[in-house]
Amino acid sequence: MTTDDVHALDGSATREVRRRLEEERRKRGAQLAELEEEIGRTPLEQVEASDWSRAENLRQSLAEIDGAVRRLDDGVYGRCEGCDQPIPPGRLEILPYARYCVRCQGRAGR
Repeated sequence: MTTDDVHALDGSATREVRRRLEEERRKRGAQLAELEEEIGRTPLEQVEASDWSRAENLRQSLAEIDGAVRRLDDGVYGRCEGCDQPIPPGRLEILPYARYCVRCQGRAGR
């Protein structure tokens, strides 16, 4: 997939991206459900701070995945929300719900 292909997704490419996002959502949702079940069985004072952090990170990932699906539906999937340039396909391969190119992600993280 070339950089231009990201913005001109045909039906099969859109289906593949959607499949990958749904798979990510399924995995993260299962991890969150398992963690929440574990937290629910543990006395509140014994729940580790890292467990609360992991749960919040999983919820954030799920929200990011949902956002990527909306961008896919809106036809803007693969464009950086910071500079409106194409997000490199390699980045989308690694992180299919990326909202920013690497440069803009660095700026947003500061």
